[in-house]
Amino acid sequence: MASDRRSLSIEDYVQGVLAGDRAMLARAITLVESVKPEHARQAQDLLQRLVDATQAKDRPPVIRLGITGVPGVGKSTTIDQLGANLVEAGHAVAVLAVDPTSTRSGGSILGDKTRMTQLAQSRQAFIRPSPTSGTLGGVARKTRETMLLVEAAGFDVVIVETVGVGQSEVTVAGMVDFFLVLLLAGGGDDLQGIKRGIIEIADMIAINKADGDNIARAKRAQATYQGALTIIAQPSQVWTPPVITISAQDNRGLHELWDRVLEHRRIMLDTGGFWTRRGEQAVAWMQTMLHDRLWSALMTKPAVAARLPAIEDEVRRGVRAPGHAVEELAALAGLEG
Repeated sequence: MASDRRSLSIEDYVQGVLAGDRAMLARAITLVESVKPEHARQAQDLLQRLVDATQAKDRPPVIRLGITGVPGVGKSTTIDQLGANLVEAGHAVAVLAVDPTSTRSGGSILGDKTRMTQLAQSRQAFIRPSPTSGTLGGVARKTRETMLLVEAAGFDVVIVETVGVGQSEVTVAGMVDFFLVLLLAGGGDDLQGIKRGIIEIADMIAINKADGDNIARAKRAQATYQGALTIIAQPSQVWTPPVITISAQDNRGLHELWDRVLEHRRIMLDTGGFWTRRGEQAVAWMQTMLHDRLWSALMTKPAVAARLPAIEDEVRRGVRAPGHAVEELAALAGLEG
């Protein structure tokens, strides 16, 4: 098959991805990440074809797991060991690591394959760093599309790792079935180590590095967070987020962690919450894409492009109300009323 992406048809992509061809999967991800208009149209055609194909096969829903935590909490070690456990149990695991972007090259800078050595060597695992390219909160613009591609390629567990800073946690929580927050113990006032908003959207909290001299501190942190969760509104009426202790380095507690993920999945499927959540996420995804498309269309209007810098300056200096500025831009674009 030709190496030039332009010589590949949509059918080539579809058949290659569905067959689990790693090279074709990587090319398909590159296609959906492209900002070129012609690639965007091809990408959406490809995604729809894959959605149709996977629905026709009536596969069980893929497990989508989001994992976050501050830098140094051991996200990569946890994902690497958890993923290795899942591969050993017969799963195919894809890791989408949302990396900060190099401002010089535009590429990812964390080097996920070097930090996840077990998964990097496994034929049943696929690791894809996604450069953020400056998007809000550090979440890669095309992470959702990439999820669909790896699922179509046969991976039945998709792990989305965030950088642990900014608003990326909230966005990733809105695209997965289960959101895991990793924390550390012994850092002073434990409740100051993470924003309340992140705790509120967590489906589970795991205190990592509960080994050696740190076990007692981890147990105390576990009790502290479990107590905090009792006074915080929960995201689900049928699930109370547990707090567990783990040691990713020693592979301790990770089997319990996965059991909790499966327990949550079973409860949500039994109560109908699973598909409700998936449906709401799909609609939110569509709305986000619609906003992006409308903004892009607005910026192509010559009158808007010519006037926008001056209007932004007026708003910045406080001499123009933002709402009034929007009204003028809408009028310039022919969107009055």
